[in-house]
Amino acid sequence: MNLRIAIAQCNLLVGAVESNAARVAQLAAEARDRLRAQAVVFPELTLTGYPPEDLLFRRDFLERVEAALLDLAASIEGISVVLGFPERLGGQLYNSAALLQGGQVQALYRKQALPNYGVFDEKRYFTAGHEPCVFELGGHAVGLSICEDVWVPGIVDQAVRAGARLVLNLNASPYHIGKTAEREAAVRERITVTGVPIIYANLVGGQDELVFDGASFVMDGQGQVIWRGDEFAESLHCVEFASEAGRLVPVQQPITPPLDEVAGVYEALVLGIRDYVRKNGFKGAVLGLSGGIDSALTLALAVDALGAESVEALLMPSRYTADMSVEDARLEAEALGVAHHLIPIEPAFQAFTTLLEESFRGLPPDTTEENIQARCRGVLLMAFSNKRGRILLTTGNKSEMSVGYATLYGDMAGGFAPLKDVPKLLVYRLAEYRNSLSPVIPQRVLERPPSAELAPDQKDEDSLPPYAVLDPILSLYIEEDRSVADIIAAGFAEADVLRVKRLVDRNEYKRRQAPPGVKISRRAFGRDRRYPITCGGLP
Repeated sequence: MNLRIAIAQCNLLVGAVESNAARVAQLAAEARDRLRAQAVVFPELTLTGYPPEDLLFRRDFLERVEAALLDLAASIEGISVVLGFPERLGGQLYNSAALLQGGQVQALYRKQALPNYGVFDEKRYFTAGHEPCVFELGGHAVGLSICEDVWVPGIVDQAVRAGARLVLNLNASPYHIGKTAEREAAVRERITVTGVPIIYANLVGGQDELVFDGASFVMDGQGQVIWRGDEFAESLHCVEFASEAGRLVPVQQPITPPLDEVAGVYEALVLGIRDYVRKNGFKGAVLGLSGGIDSALTLALAVDALGAESVEALLMPSRYTADMSVEDARLEAEALGVAHHLIPIEPAFQAFTTLLEESFRGLPPDTTEENIQARCRGVLLMAFSNKRGRILLTTGNKSEMSVGYATLYGDMAGGFAPLKDVPKLLVYRLAEYRNSLSPVIPQRVLERPPSAELAPDQKDEDSLPPYAVLDPILSLYIEEDRSVADIIAAGFAEADVLRVKRLVDRNEYKRRQAPPGVKISRRAFGRDRRYPITCGGLP
């Protein structure tokens, strides 16, 4: 007898137990009625969303989860449901998966491999399970596993030794560049040992800094992908398994190739913005549009995420702003159909310098005056954010945040930082990609040397190494934890490496005060990279 299993790649809201449960019931009914599935599998910690973090310490929260699970089990008819939830048992908490069938919770599996690296902190909350779980579905033995269980040897093998001829793997696996290939390679390793097909059901959606990209897949007993789900979008898809000589063989389906690197990053940023804004109840977004590449890309991302009607831009030239910057900012706002306002900051800047004139008498102008300009803009942007009920998007990139080339309470002011984990060179690639879809960023913006325009004839390279040098050094030092000696040995000038290291180390205090932003790399500031502010230095 063939077996039909649906994969619910869904976007859930952390903490919204009841609405998440309602979504499960809705998708289960659709899988039963439209797809004629016998079972439907949902992501890891379905009922709570992922990651629920310290909500898991709240007794009332866990009681809501338990009630929702029992209500679902009693109400769902005509289809088996596999979903994730936090399970209290004997004073311990487990990251568990439940089989709901026939009005009851028929089987339970407790995650064995608890990740505690990078963005994961599961040992803070959960106790590891030890036993396999195999149940019967349509006359076939099916095993359960959860996310990290397929990344380590032995756990899938355990289920197969217990009789499983198909393994379901529930996931909340966040995106970073290259993650799809990594997941599939890990699952293929397990299948090489066991010869049993695996369904990999992943979460989709944005949650604070994390973006879950979906890209669920089914791999046959030879380690070949026979179906892959959409990336960065919800889907409900049914895969049929044929029974052949006691084995379950998934029926081949058309496979959508994965997005290339730049397109994948772009979609991750769009989804991250959309979900952060909407899930937190903002009416839209506002940002400063300078005529430079970072704000140009941020505006395009915001419009693609939220729609032009939900985005507003402020053009805030100073005495140092080139005419072409204002022209290019206007052109992009008009190309994207975004409401925009021109508010020169000279009156505000003059007011502050007048207030400070006596106190600063005899002291030459320096970065103080540059930062005052940025903070004038921050005040205006926050005023628009408050008045409109729209979140302020900051526009700084990872290269700038790494070395502190940003102003606290100025261009760093805001509620969400889409480019926080995007290096400058990748900003240019993303802008070019967006223009390949439809030209909205003026070509001159892509070609001009980047500048903060806070001083006469200012260029970024007056204060920083060229980005073609800076970004690779930052990647080695921040994302790979390479030493100064290693980076110099890789071919970079000692003076540049020492300078960049010093800037990164001394600006941790700024990064701690930066808004959250979308993680797209293996090592993002915040959840991934946690360094002390007060520190005696690193070799």
